[in-house]
Amino acid sequence: SWKWVLAPFLLYVFERILRVWRARQKVVVTKVVMHPVRVLELQMQKKGFRMEVGQYIFVNCPDISLLEWHPFTLTSAPEEDFFSIHVRNAGDWTQRLIDTFQQRMPRIEVDGPFGTASEDVFQYEVAMLVGAGIGVTPFASILKSIWYKFQQADRTLKTKKIYFYWICRETGAFAWFNDLLASLEQKMAESGKADFLTYRLFLTGWNSSIANNVALHFDTATDTVTGLRHKTIFGRPMWGSEFGAVAAAHPRSVVGVFLCGPGSLAKSLQKSCHEHSSLDPRKVKFYFNKENF
Repeated sequence: SWKWVLAPFLLYVFERILRVWRARQKVVVTKVVMHPVRVLELQMQKKGFRMEVGQYIFVNCPDISLLEWHPFTLTSAPEEDFFSIHVRNAGDWTQRLIDTFQQRMPRIEVDGPFGTASEDVFQYEVAMLVGAGIGVTPFASILKSIWYKFQQADRTLKTKKIYFYWICRETGAFAWFNDLLASLEQKMAESGKADFLTYRLFLTGWNSSIANNVALHFDTATDTVTGLRHKTIFGRPMWGSEFGAVAAAHPRSVVGVFLCGPGSLAKSLQKSCHEHSSLDPRKVKFYFNKENF
């Protein structure tokens, strides 16, 4: 029986040695940004690092724990000369990491990157991207990459239309992503491709102050919550209506649906994909892809 055990064991040992070697390579933190609602952005450089959109890395901070490694989705684009992550305060380790970076610059170790379903987004002519809270991170990478492709007039881009949905509980969560969406709006308008990206932002938690402010400025050209052209929608998406509209707009397309969010939302989207996909192979089909949340 040792013959059957030896080969897998050697492969496992080789893989562990390779991961330790990669993790020990020097990582240089080039920029630290503290965003609203305690979201920490780290921009880093590492020798030989190559990434694709939507991938993730494991991060270790020896000053906090020698053995704890935590996964984070990359929010940078492959076209950039750095790689970045956004860390939300979601537990003891992330809280200590944020506090540490607010006081000093600790040493960081990185293992990866590793592939995810979001890498396939550019294989579809039409894509629906759905992010919940900090689950927007893989789509930040995708939208940044598209921005660079437009700048470089990349004619190999197969994707013709993107629908982007972001669901948040707090208004502050929109802040760090607003600049990217605003830049995309401007660049696409200048390129004559203003219809390439349709985005819808949903706010699920609000108070009377926010509601009254929105009502007072209802007729303004930009949204009072985000400052963007598209108005923030209060409440949760009606997925039946959203999928129906996409199916009507693209009756003969294969649509890739990508989610980074909780399991309950995944069930809703998977059900909508099934209900709105036609049995006729010549008509619209929705294919569901999910990231771990």
